[in-house]
Amino acid sequence: MSTRLAQVSQHLSSTHGRGLLAGEVAIITGAGQGIGRSTALLFAREGAKVVVSDIDEKKLAAVADEIRAAGGDVLGVAGDVGADDFPKRIVDATVQKYGKINHIVNNAGFTFDKMLHTTPDDAFDIILKIHVRAPFRLVRQAAPYFRLKPEARENRSIVNVSSTSGLHGNVGQANYAAAKAALPGLTKTIAKEWGPFGVRANTVAFGLIHTRLTDAKEHGATMEIDGKKVALGVPGATPATPKNAPNIPLRRGGTPEEAAAAVLFLASPLAAYVSGHTLEVTGGAGI
Repeated sequence: MSTRLAQVSQHLSSTHGRGLLAGEVAIITGAGQGIGRSTALLFAREGAKVVVSDIDEKKLAAVADEIRAAGGDVLGVAGDVGADDFPKRIVDATVQKYGKINHIVNNAGFTFDKMLHTTPDDAFDIILKIHVRAPFRLVRQAAPYFRLKPEARENRSIVNVSSTSGLHGNVGQANYAAAKAALPGLTKTIAKEWGPFGVRANTVAFGLIHTRLTDAKEHGATMEIDGKKVALGVPGATPATPKNAPNIPLRRGGTPEEAAAAVLFLASPLAAYVSGHTLEVTGGAGI
């Protein structure tokens, strides 16, 4: 058995009954709802100490309470991931409480859909700011806790959340598609630069996952960005069923819990030799 395989085997054995991420510390952005919430709950169940963040303080507090009620260890840091002071605030708070960082899941984001010819500069710029600039700045801020000497290494990873819109483009999403297309390039650069320090970096590209971003726009979900209300969702969207999802081999959309499981895989020792990869989680769509 190779040394690395032995280490993975030993880790899995030692965490049996305690979780795949036992004793590890994970920062998860956009954790107030949807995929981020499910990821935070799952990581906590798998033994991680989770640092959760969201722009919505009330929803963030509810998730933190839910994790504590289940016996998990959690720290909530509310705020806008695009704010200039955010990376330092969340990294400092994490290290002050837990002393280290093992994982960063860059999940925070939203859509601001318009046809390309009607997309104003601010609608394009804000999407790139939140989906590309913010993950880059958070990872950069956390660099001292990832670029470690061999004797200080543990399981460490970066997971950047992308979308099939970034891989294939999508009508009405020139801004979102451009931003999500940038993430695999950022991720692969992290993988190449930080791989020698034992750090893995991967992208997960989701297809149809049933969240507020893929719900019907007519249901009225909104969020406020820079004082402006942004309508969320897809006009006329209905849940994917065997009758109306012929392009998805599994004939349904995914759940936030299924999305979270893919993120857990990439962060866990099960993916110990997976780095620089883009994992498509689509129910088979696009094959």
